[in-house]
Amino acid sequence: MTDLKPTLKTLIVDACDMKCDPASIADDEILFGMETRLQLDSLDALQLSVALQKRFGVRLADSKETRRILANVASLAAWLEARGKTGASA
Repeated sequence: MTDLKPTLKTLIVDACDMKCDPASIADDEILFGMETRLQLDSLDALQLSVALQKRFGVRLADSKETRRILANVASLAAWLEARGKTGASA
């Protein structure tokens, strides 16, 4: 779905209380770590996980898998698309 990545970028900015334009986040930009531009941390990961659960009805349970899924917008979008979760949960 073409609208999923921009939706995810906005969700990330909102959930993590960031002061940047969602469009400035590249699809393959690494999101987490002090060496990254966005410098998201574990608290941001928790906030993003809660936002994803509310918006898409998905749970990120395994921490190793969560790190892979939340690595960047493209990996998160692919994971959601593989589960058929491209729109809002009712």
